[in-house]
Amino acid sequence: MPRTSRRRTISPKKKLALLVSAAAVAGGGAFALAATSNAAPAGQAQSSTVCEGLATALGNNEKFIEGQRANPDAQSEARIANREAVIAEIERKQEASGCTPGESAQDTPAEQPASAPADTSGDATGVAGGEQVCAGSTVTLSGEEGAPAASSNQFPPGTQLKVTNLDNNKSTTVEVTSTSGSCTLLNNAAFEQVREPGKFLIRRALIEKVG
Repeated sequence: MPRTSRRRTISPKKKLALLVSAAAVAGGGAFALAATSNAAPAGQAQSSTVCEGLATALGNNEKFIEGQRANPDAQSEARIANREAVIAEIERKQEASGCTPGESAQDTPAEQPASAPADTSGDATGVAGGEQVCAGSTVTLSGEEGAPAASSNQFPPGTQLKVTNLDNNKSTTVEVTSTSGSCTLLNNAAFEQVREPGKFLIRRALIEKVG
């Protein structure tokens, strides 16, 4: 007795449904692959920001030394020796962070991104917002130790400056105690009060002259 075929037939509607499902799965896989291939490793991006911040800090200190040598006064030799020690410390941080030791980049003002003024009414410093200065400037650290303070090439010692990191809304108000190669450099203690973890550069900063 002949064997009857048990092959199942699929209706046209079912065929269409299976094709659509297969395309969706393939498309989803392609999308996931594209998203993965286009995404930069988080560690690499963070390392780039760290290296850029340290290079800017080193460049600003070098610029300060150049200015002291071009227009020396009675204190220039001591200031230069201090900044050379700071540069050596920054180079050690560059090496420890996997950056190129001695890499230098000066702080050049960029176009200020459009953003709403920071709310300064409830910050920890208790100082009301003042006159905005140095629009577009980034802020990094001078590498100097001591109590929170700032240095500047535009404001004399005794000036009170408030620096707000617009990326995390942290702010600090410090006194300018020395000169430097950029609008505002924070020393290590002041920079720690406003920095983002692992970063040595504040790209979106609001700098205000207060008092």
